[in-house]
Amino acid sequence: MVLRAGSETEVQSAIDRTQAGIIAAQPEIAMGTSGRLVASEAIVLINLPKRVTGKPANVMIRGVQMPASLEMRREVKLARGRWFRPGSNELVAGIQVAQRFQGAGLGETLRFAMRTWRIVGILDAGNTGFSSEMWGDVEQLLQAFRRTAFSSVILRLRDPQEFARLQARLEADPRLPVQVKREVDFYEAQSRRLADFIRLLGMVLTAIFGLGAVLGAMVTMYAQVGARIGEIGTLRALGFPRRDILLAFLVESVLLGLAGWALGLAPASLLNFYTLSTVNWSSFAELTFRFALTPGIILKSLAFGVGMGLVGGLLPALKAARLPVLEALRAP
Repeated sequence: MVLRAGSETEVQSAIDRTQAGIIAAQPEIAMGTSGRLVASEAIVLINLPKRVTGKPANVMIRGVQMPASLEMRREVKLARGRWFRPGSNELVAGIQVAQRFQGAGLGETLRFAMRTWRIVGILDAGNTGFSSEMWGDVEQLLQAFRRTAFSSVILRLRDPQEFARLQARLEADPRLPVQVKREVDFYEAQSRRLADFIRLLGMVLTAIFGLGAVLGAMVTMYAQVGARIGEIGTLRALGFPRRDILLAFLVESVLLGLAGWALGLAPASLLNFYTLSTVNWSSFAELTFRFALTPGIILKSLAFGVGMGLVGGLLPALKAARLPVLEALRAP
C-alpha cells in the first residue's frame, strides 16, 4: 500500500493522479489476468441509520478499480447479486453493512452526494474489515464528492523480496511524498488501538472475576472443612498422613474449579455466533467483528479455572491437614 507521507489512515491520505501514475509505472508490479496488478483507490465516509435502532453511524465506501482491486484481494467474494458496472452509480455492500444499515440491502437505494446509488451486490470478505465496507467505482465517487486525489494506491509485486527496493525508491523520490507499507502491516497498525483496548478490558475483567472466584472457592472449602472435622479426625486416627488429607481437599477444590470452568465455557462459546460492532478509532467508521473460541483459548481457560480452584482451596486444605487428631475427634 502506498499512502501520503505522515498519514496514519487512508482517510487522511491524498495521492494525486500524477503521483498515482508514477507509482503504477514501477517495474516490480506483477501482471494479472487482466493487466498490471495496481489500483488507485479512494475512501469516503457517509452517515447511515442502523436497521434496529435507527441511530446513525459512519460507513466507509471504498472506490476501487475493477478488476485489479478484486484480483489483489482474494478473500473478497461476491455472496449475492453482481458486481457494480464501471462508470455507474452502483455499489456493492459488505455483508455486515447490508445486515445492519438501512438502505444497504440488495436492491435498495441510497441518497448521498446529490446522487442516487443502487446496491446491486453483497460481498463477503469473511472476518476482514472489507465486510464492513461498501465498494463502488472510484471515478464516480471522486466526481460525486468533488475530489481530485486518491486515498491510496495498492499493488502486488512480482517477487515479495523486491519490497525493500521498491519502498526505498518510492520514498526517496522527491516527486512522491509517500510511505510504502505491506498491507498486512498497515491493517495491523489500524487495529492495534482497538485490539489493545479489548485486551486491556479483558484483563481487568478477568482479574476482577478471577479474584471473586478464588474467594468463592476459598469460602466454600472452608465451609467443607468445618463440616467434616469429624471425618478428618477419623481418617487421621486410621493412619492417613497429613499429605493425603491435604491432597484430598486440593483435588476437591480443583474439581470445583473445573465445574466453574465448564459453566463459564458454555455461555462464552455462544459469542462465536454473535456479531459485535464498534467504531474504528483510526477511520471513525463502524467496524464489526466476532470473538473466536479457539482450542488454544479453551486450554488457557481450563488452566485458569483449575488454577483458581487450586489457589482458592490451598488455605482450607492446609487447615484441614494441620488439625490435631484429638481436637478433630472431639468435634460433634
